[in-house]
Amino acid sequence: MKTILLSAALVAVAATASAQDRRPEYGTAVNVVAAKKIAAGVIAECAKNSWNVAVAVVDTHGFLVYFERMDNTQTASMDIAVGKARAAATYRRPTRVFMEVINKGGPATATLPGVFASPGGMPITVDGKVTGGVGVSGVTGDQDEQCAKAGLGS
Repeated sequence: MKTILLSAALVAVAATASAQDRRPEYGTAVNVVAAKKIAAGVIAECAKNSWNVAVAVVDTHGFLVYFERMDNTQTASMDIAVGKARAAATYRRPTRVFMEVINKGGPATATLPGVFASPGGMPITVDGKVTGGVGVSGVTGDQDEQCAKAGLGS
């Protein structure tokens, strides 16, 4: 009887953990027209604040759909923007999550392939499904994320 109760309890715990970690499904990949619109929203927010950034938009597989950089953006930001976009799309979560898990001493998230533990990468969702990711780099992580969110709101 103890074995049955223990098994039932383990199943209940596993089901609860699984439900809490449920990420949205993938949808149809973002197209170039939508990617350019997102990037324009990012650039507008950053220009308003005099922040020089690079912005990347990728599809559901992390492949680049659109890229733009503002004049005088630091060189490292080109690769970082693409990396943040890929991580957001392929892991279906904002890159801020990785930073938070690592800062809390959580599991070995930093060793996962393609993880960028810095805010500024956001999944693109349409009708609750992930269609790609946007990544921004050039200022602080919080400022990068602010611009990414502005692009998604455009």
